Amino acid sequence: MNENAPYIVSARKYRPATFASVVGQKNLTTTLKNSISSGRLAQAYLFCGPRGVGKTSCARIFARTINCTNPTPDGEACGECDSCLAISKGNSFNLIELDAASNNRVEDIREVIDQVNIPPQQGKYKVFIIDEVHMLSSAAFNAFLKTLEEPPKYAIFILATTEKHKVIPTILSRCQIYDFKRITVDDMVEHLKYVASDRGVEADPRGLAVIARKADGAMRDALSIFDQVSASCGGHITYEGALDNLNVLDSDFYFQLTESFANGDIPEALLIYKNIRDKGFDSLFFINGLATHVRDLMAAADPRTIPLLEVDSETSARFKEQVGKLPLQWYYAAMKILNNADYNYRTTGNKQLLVEVTLIRLCQLLKPATPPFDLAEDLPSLRAINVTTGYSGKTDSSAPNERPVVHAETDSEEKKEEPKLKKVSQSTSVPHPAPEQPTKLQKPRGHVNRISSIRLSDMGLENNTDNSNEPDAEFTDEQFEEAWNIYMYNNPDKHILLSAMRAAKKKRTGESSYTISVELPQLKGALESPDCNLLPFLRKSLKNNSLSFEIIVEENKNRPKRLPPQEFLKKILTVNPDMADFLKSIDAELG
Repeated sequence: MNENAPYIVSARKYRPATFASVVGQKNLTTTLKNSISSGRLAQAYLFCGPRGVGKTSCARIFARTINCTNPTPDGEACGECDSCLAISKGNSFNLIELDAASNNRVEDIREVIDQVNIPPQQGKYKVFIIDEVHMLSSAAFNAFLKTLEEPPKYAIFILATTEKHKVIPTILSRCQIYDFKRITVDDMVEHLKYVASDRGVEADPRGLAVIARKADGAMRDALSIFDQVSASCGGHITYEGALDNLNVLDSDFYFQLTESFANGDIPEALLIYKNIRDKGFDSLFFINGLATHVRDLMAAADPRTIPLLEVDSETSARFKEQVGKLPLQWYYAAMKILNNADYNYRTTGNKQLLVEVTLIRLCQLLKPATPPFDLAEDLPSLRAINVTTGYSGKTDSSAPNERPVVHAETDSEEKKEEPKLKKVSQSTSVPHPAPEQPTKLQKPRGHVNRISSIRLSDMGLENNTDNSNEPDAEFTDEQFEEAWNIYMYNNPDKHILLSAMRAAKKKRTGESSYTISVELPQLKGALESPDCNLLPFLRKSLKNNSLSFEIIVEENKNRPKRLPPQEFLKKILTVNPDMADFLKSIDAELG
């Protein structure tokens, strides 16, 4: 590199000059070259796509190639003839460019139409490039229609836009449309390696990958960011230098957090978040970055969705390695939790607490809290979990999302062998610790069965076994309360019923009978609803078919009495004379 030559920014110096040098648009450039070599040129083209992907560059290359007097065997412009040199220098009369963002009036289009009538003095074609064509006014579009539909044989129009949906249909119908795609991270990294080598800059491929991801699919942006990082790092681009200069959070934090989610390690997750905050990163930026990481992990779980990953090959390999540590259903639930956190972030008063609670919920997806500490009733659980042992450690990806499954265990003097556990699903079983030694409870009625946990299938009463011939087991008030709470835990969607059960007061009136008192008739109706299978569930859970309870309404005497509307209005008028005077002034009467 000549040190005395004036410095040219990379976005200009490395702008493509041939179809072969266009990055990431191989299929599109091949189609354009074939149309040129076969002589099948359209009268109008529409190049659309994101910014910085090569739309205007391809338009200029196309104009230079069709006017080249000595094309190469592979269909490229020679770059040496008078036409090629004039276009490269920007003083060719065969190439007219118009920026529609600042020249969008009817008068500007009429000037273009006037130039269409002048045939080329050198070369075969006169090419008109209109950039950001969607910015033209409606009147300008209409003035352009006739010329676009029937131009002279030597005139070719190339329209470029980032927002194709804003171009009117009558224009679209007159053009061949070419959709430019976003440039992949790997393609940008390869091109940046070439640029770094040509510039004499030492560059870590991981640092170039950070630049490519920051560019978000735009090669022009990637070259501009490359110049910025190169200047900041003194001509030696490192991974850490790129992260610091671009204020990008290291992806290692997200991989570490995912490990803590898989292990249910809440303290570790909170400490990682603290480290991120100490580095000065905004919490909303962190939440969105974590959501993107979880989304990429989900995409890496299936070979069909791997193309959705917009990362370099090294990071993609890390995603494939980590994705197997969590079941696929976990990612669906985690994305929903993170989306809710993003939605609530702007309105919450304590943003740090919101993020920390979100991390705790992500850690608890595989190890949810047990009753009565599962206050977040909408917390999804994805695995069969035993209340005593916790996470089962096995995955059944074919099974649907289930709430924690709790198993039944009985301590009796007659049965001393280890109880057999039913399988949670066809392919997943939950380990259970060895049973405790039978113990006798010091209760007036002697020995009773201890209910430690209950299956979900018991709640649903799927196995309607007739236990009428078995003797009723004795139970304590604590066991009744435990079964009552388990039923609430297993029915999170029955909101009215749960309100009634929480507000109910339970009083034992006999060996197997209770009085359930509530304050409102609506709560009594919820407990007596046909959809409420509370009593059968309690009978089966406590192994006592004689269990019964009476539901009564016991109004709270301290609760203010609700007045009829007319009485309520009269009371308001007694304490608000101004309101009474107003009603008199308009001759209003109380009905």
